Amino acid sequence: MIPGRISVRTASLFLLLALIPLAAWSESAATAAGEAIYREGVLPSGEPLRGRRGSEASLEGAAAAACFNCHRRSGLGASEGRIVIPPITGKYLYRPDRSKPEDLDFRYVQGYRLNREPYPDDASVARAIREGIGKDGRELNYLMPRFDLDDASMASLLAYLRGLSKEVAPGVTADTLHFATIITPDADPVKRQAMLAVLERFFADKNDFIRGGAKPIQSSREIVYRVTRRWQLHVWDLAGAPETWGAQLKKRLAEEPVFAVISGLGGRTWEPVHRFCQDEAVPCLFPNVDLPVVEETDFYPMYFSKGVWLEVELIAARLDEQKRQAGLRRVVQVFREDDIGEAAATALNRWAEDAGLQTVRRVVRGPGGSPLAAAVGDLHAGDALVLWLHKADVALLPAKAPDNAVVYLSGLMGGLESTPLPAAWRPVTHMAHPVDLPEQRRFRMNFPLGWLKVKQLPVTAERVQADTYLVCGILSEALGDMLDSFLRDYLEERLEDMLSRRVITGYYPRLGLGRGQRFASKGGYMVRFADPTGTRLLAEGDWTIP
Repeated sequence: MIPGRISVRTASLFLLLALIPLAAWSESAATAAGEAIYREGVLPSGEPLRGRRGSEASLEGAAAAACFNCHRRSGLGASEGRIVIPPITGKYLYRPDRSKPEDLDFRYVQGYRLNREPYPDDASVARAIREGIGKDGRELNYLMPRFDLDDASMASLLAYLRGLSKEVAPGVTADTLHFATIITPDADPVKRQAMLAVLERFFADKNDFIRGGAKPIQSSREIVYRVTRRWQLHVWDLAGAPETWGAQLKKRLAEEPVFAVISGLGGRTWEPVHRFCQDEAVPCLFPNVDLPVVEETDFYPMYFSKGVWLEVELIAARLDEQKRQAGLRRVVQVFREDDIGEAAATALNRWAEDAGLQTVRRVVRGPGGSPLAAAVGDLHAGDALVLWLHKADVALLPAKAPDNAVVYLSGLMGGLESTPLPAAWRPVTHMAHPVDLPEQRRFRMNFPLGWLKVKQLPVTAERVQADTYLVCGILSEALGDMLDSFLRDYLEERLEDMLSRRVITGYYPRLGLGRGQRFASKGGYMVRFADPTGTRLLAEGDWTIP
């Protein structure tokens, strides 16, 4: 958000609060005003929150001064190198006396020192926020701004901090963590079975390990606390039209509360599932979808890749180069009706029109190779042919390749190196490849493929199975870091922090999620086939992040 400006949501809130007499303010209204200060850097007056560090110019607004920039959405802080940002939720600020029984099972989070003395009252916390003076009378770290808050604003902020991350998330019981996986009705049945087999086997192994005697970390006043919990998987199969999915998911969530949505499988659209996860504040972790929702300001959905949207960017870069060097005049795109390629073609069409190129969209309808032959015919020198086709259609392309046009192919839709592209097409086709090259990912793929072999699970949809195995491992590591602080926002934050350190990344050369990023792998290659047959690929440049 631009400093000094407020969102429609925040403006509406303050308009409502302005109509309520101060004496009649409810605790919830004060907490809402505190949330706006914490997350958006906006005071109840509508003015931006301002802070300062020493003699530096004043910091203001969400980008500079909002508390959650450092202390995170959960309020549980962070740790980056030697910099430790402590938790500032009420539970940690006002921790009970360590000699009392209620402190016996106090939950540990990163950045919290068990020997830290609690703040005795609101006045001492207010002094720390305004003057940068800690409870022990010493000056706080220079990184902590000093904020000029009036009494009403301070009371609202403290009310919000007291309730922040106070309750354990839905889907977490004394002995079980509940997860859902979501499958759309148009999902590929072979991929569905492959994904579920990995999830069910991983969950079973996890629970067998617990039954086998995994010991909880013992509770004491000086030792961190954890209870080992089972994992329970709920399979949410959707039905009907996409506009009905949101209601179906809300009903399932009410009947079966879950901590997070893990993996999942989509077809032509994932938008209703994405919206459900964001609106209900449920983490939606790395679904198997090639047409994700590109809305990185949303917090709860996470994806491995932008999928075909990334391919659009990779192909657009090559078309721009072709336009400058080889006189490209027209872009002809071929896609099947009601498929994800239509969305990709629409996006690339916008780019081509902005670049001053002629555009043609050819929609394939009906079975067999005749519609495809008609769609890829009538090409001229100066044309680029872009194929947004799945493997079944790629196999039906005419044996003879176009004489004049340069061809581009969606790797994700076409099957990557295993695409059944006819031999004559291979010398003239450039394939978008938004994953690592086969020989470079071979070592990393030994882990999921070895696991599948040991578990006697056949490899029927390798990328789906590898990505599903990958997200299970990522989730397991993140939950281990969380110990017993099972909060949805904290799960997302732990994933952001640990993902870039992961060595086993499957199909992707590297993964990472910065603040405000929701696509963990950000680049790809343009490749061509080395031979008329086989799967050997040659990269036409370095790994590129558009």
